[in-house]
Amino acid sequence: MNTSSSGPRNPTWAAKPVSRGKASGEIVTAFSPPNDSEEAKPAPIRIILADSEAIFRVGIAKICTVESDLEVVAQTESLPQTLEAVATTAADVILFETGLSPTPVEAVSEIARRALPGAKLVLVTQRAGEGETVEFLRRGVRGIVTRAISPELLLRCVRKVAAGEPWLDKQSVNWLIQAYRTQALQGTAPKQQLRLNEKEMLIISGITRGLKNKEIAREVGTTEQVVKNYLRKIYDKLQVLDRMELALFSMNHRLLEGYVPPQPARAADSTGGGC
Repeated sequence: MNTSSSGPRNPTWAAKPVSRGKASGEIVTAFSPPNDSEEAKPAPIRIILADSEAIFRVGIAKICTVESDLEVVAQTESLPQTLEAVATTAADVILFETGLSPTPVEAVSEIARRALPGAKLVLVTQRAGEGETVEFLRRGVRGIVTRAISPELLLRCVRKVAAGEPWLDKQSVNWLIQAYRTQALQGTAPKQQLRLNEKEMLIISGITRGLKNKEIAREVGTTEQVVKNYLRKIYDKLQVLDRMELALFSMNHRLLEGYVPPQPARAADSTGGGC
């Protein structure tokens, strides 16, 4: 049941009004023309709320209205609505209740497939077991929270995930580590068959040390975009989805065992005026 007091009842998803303080009830797109008189501000984190409970959606949306860096751009109450919203609405974080689908693992894959570039998925669940949690993470989920999470922690989760960091409890991390240990013991993807080149090894080394792309680029002697391109190739080679999986894969397969990074001699070259 939709409890929204304004806007048409018919649309499958509701865009947030541009003017938060006016009670006009007009529903328009979440993008308003820039005001030249205002100082440039960082773009807010755009959120899609997909949840069957109207109270939860309304509550989180109200909290976000007083947070200058957060903006709810769409709300949905079913899986079909969610699939339409993620395919047509640019968002940084999608908060998806697993109860919206009888097969949440498959729903996660479909959302990830349809979502516009840059969207990161956080699941809201009553409880997820070991197998389901590992499968969620393998399919690209960046965070898992329970319905009992406090609003403060949920907003912190959204900000962390939007910044590219995972949000998992200790139990979920342990399950993921154990899954990769099991995979390593089964002898999949032997080290000698990976054929990683020197630059790829250097980038993996940076990932395992928790460096950001900009820091890795400085260490390698290249640009941040080149590092991103290399990471995509590395993910494909190792069949991992993100930085966290790459770090765990590297640890469990001992990719960096015996590897000695080259001395940073590129700094001198970069000032020599070469091409």
